[in-house]
Amino acid sequence: MTRKQRRLILIGSSLGVLGIAVALVLSAISNSIVFFQSPTDVVEHHLAPGTRIRIGGLVKAGSVQRGDNLRVRFQVTDGKHDIPVQYQGIVPDLFREGQGVVAEGKLDPDGTFDADTVLAKHDERYMSKEVVDALKKSGRWQEGAERAAKGASK
Repeated sequence: MTRKQRRLILIGSSLGVLGIAVALVLSAISNSIVFFQSPTDVVEHHLAPGTRIRIGGLVKAGSVQRGDNLRVRFQVTDGKHDIPVQYQGIVPDLFREGQGVVAEGKLDPDGTFDADTVLAKHDERYMSKEVVDALKKSGRWQEGAERAAKGASK
């Protein structure tokens, strides 16, 4: 085997190992990425049960039900569609009806979202960009109403 052939074999095998490493890293990353979905997106795309997603919107008024063992049931709405959510654990202090919420978990075969993480907005001005975009898309977001409410309370 000539020196040139050995060099080509070394370069080829190095590129092969590098390609395998890149493929493994990209596979690991794609399995951990969870995209945000509004309730309308979930209904329109007919997501398969067991799919891990993040769902966001507003906690529907009158939908919060607290049960035993820190079990909480509520509905997330974007104004067009509602998704029933069940969660077992302590919800954030700012979690309440009419407030923005993002829940992460899996969709059950019956259409209920089984959340393992629930996040609420952290103050009166913050709402994630995805939730705002979904509410604007559904026509439920009113840009001036929030400012008017703040001015009236001062």
